[in-house]
Amino acid sequence: MKRKKHTSVDDEAQIDMTPMLDIVFIMLIFFIVTTSFVKEKGLDVNRPENNSQSDKPSKSLSIRIDASGTIMMNGREVDIRRVVANTQTFLAENNTDSAGIQADKNTEHGVVVEVMNQVKIAGIDKVSVLVKS
Repeated sequence: MKRKKHTSVDDEAQIDMTPMLDIVFIMLIFFIVTTSFVKEKGLDVNRPENNSQSDKPSKSLSIRIDASGTIMMNGREVDIRRVVANTQTFLAENNTDSAGIQADKNTEHGVVVEVMNQVKIAGIDKVSVLVKS
């Protein structure tokens, strides 16, 4: 019996890559399927836009109401019926979108609410109320 010698290049032992590629693809599919794509729960925050424009409000309207119901707008005494006109004059001279009402703790609520309504009628939507003790 004669033995054949393996002398040709084609007959040499080679590594079969197919099973290894099958395992890699199976692992890839496993990791894709087991990965959880969960949206995190939380609050959506509306961040203000960072615009450095010159049309920013320069100052806010200051209104003080003392215990007797006297209304002072920017250092001047004003009748409650003239709050709208004085606010519109202030808006014409100043670029603002807010007003602050500082009321004494003994001031009647009706006066404060009426001043707030007058300021909103004049065109200022952002009104804050401060209580002076």
